[in-house]
Amino acid sequence: MTEESAHDGSELEPDVATDGGSDDEGVVRRDRFSGGPARSFLSSLAADERIFEADLEVDRAHTVMLAEQEIIDDDVAGQILTALDAIEVDGHGSLPDGEDVHEAIETAVIERIGADGGKMHTARSRNDEVAACIRYRLREDVLETIETTLALRESLTDIAEAHTETIMPGYTHLQPAQPTTVAHWALAYEGAVRRDTERLLEAYSRINESPLGGAAFAGTTFDIDRERTADLLGFDSVVENSMDAASSRDFLLETTQALSTHATTLSGLAEDVIIFANRGFVDLADDYSSTSSIMPQKKNPDTLELVRAVAGDAAGGVQGLTTTLKGLPRAYNRDLQRATTHAWETVDAVTEASEVAAGAVATADWNEATLAAEAGEGFSTATGVADLLAANGLPFRTAHELVAIAADNGADYDALESAAQEVLGESLEAHVDPAAVRDALDPVESVASRDSQGGPAPNAVAPQIESGREAVATEEETLGELADALEAAHEALRAEVNGYV
Repeated sequence: MTEESAHDGSELEPDVATDGGSDDEGVVRRDRFSGGPARSFLSSLAADERIFEADLEVDRAHTVMLAEQEIIDDDVAGQILTALDAIEVDGHGSLPDGEDVHEAIETAVIERIGADGGKMHTARSRNDEVAACIRYRLREDVLETIETTLALRESLTDIAEAHTETIMPGYTHLQPAQPTTVAHWALAYEGAVRRDTERLLEAYSRINESPLGGAAFAGTTFDIDRERTADLLGFDSVVENSMDAASSRDFLLETTQALSTHATTLSGLAEDVIIFANRGFVDLADDYSSTSSIMPQKKNPDTLELVRAVAGDAAGGVQGLTTTLKGLPRAYNRDLQRATTHAWETVDAVTEASEVAAGAVATADWNEATLAAEAGEGFSTATGVADLLAANGLPFRTAHELVAIAADNGADYDALESAAQEVLGESLEAHVDPAAVRDALDPVESVASRDSQGGPAPNAVAPQIESGREAVATEEETLGELADALEAAHEALRAEVNGYV
């Protein structure tokens, strides 16, 4: 994925020996830059396999546009497009040596049809070409990641719907805090993943802009139609400034940051489930667990431990990409060849982790009896009792002090009565009905009372579930529309190509 100035229509003579012994790079670069010890260091051809098909599509769109603008003859366009089809059939592995996939494909076209193959590169540079290829491929990758976030949200919402009344302990600082429900916990992550989806969709909108036609950075003298190539490739618009089009990679950074944020969400989810499994609250399916090579009784949450670790990989991708891009002058710099790898590695790792997390939570079994038994641990209903006392006239700080004393002396009704005598100088009954206190001490009743918007009470959880379902449905529709638009553009380009071949 390297730099090269626009050819501006010059024809290139083939320079390939009959025995195949010459450096194929000479076809495009001539002999001046065809060898030397740094060639392999410069080459990105192997890594460029990822954008091989994207490059062919970009070549096709550019060639069709050149023919439509009468910059090249229709018969030459037909020969080029036929050669590109043959190259696609032969595959990336059949390409001649070169600095990158762009040069290798051009060389392969010239080998097939002669010097006129070099006309494919008229009015463009590898700078705008590679930027278009990266965006073209990254769109597909981001849509795949978005799909996994929707699957995870569906899994979490399904769990919530099935467990609106499944009481469980809630924690702050990993200490028992207040009782809640499995539904409330699951919806907390659904909300976080929903925002991850939104960030990825926003990043997609900025990926989906065409840089093609910016050439090396200063545009071209040819009468090209940038809007036409953008349309043929399914881009929503063009990156207007040609220097910005060829050199900017902020779309990569934004996408990698959004992926890193999602990976961080996944890491928290994985950590929770790992802890819950350790406490016996949840059983992971065997498909998402492993055993020990020596300890036969072990069932380890290995997949979720790896999901947790992906957050580090993603953060590293952001840091690596940021550092590579920091301080680069406009326009093109060869550093950018190293930048894209950070984005590819991050999107692959996070997409897989997201898919695994969705499967792990969807197939897990929640141990309701164990959860209920532990829901009141550590006097987790203390806040509810303090709230009750405050609702019956005591200053909250006084109620807080009273309940704290009770927490150290039995954490039951008798302890509360004793603390009332100490703090208030009178019986608890002077302020609140004993039956109401006993209800507040019960985890089930405590949760039921927390019916404020967004709370864990079943009637407060119901609208959260509905909201989650509606959001997923809306974004599934958006995802489908985006994917359909890409497929329609692909088919439209194919129809145009068929008019020449």
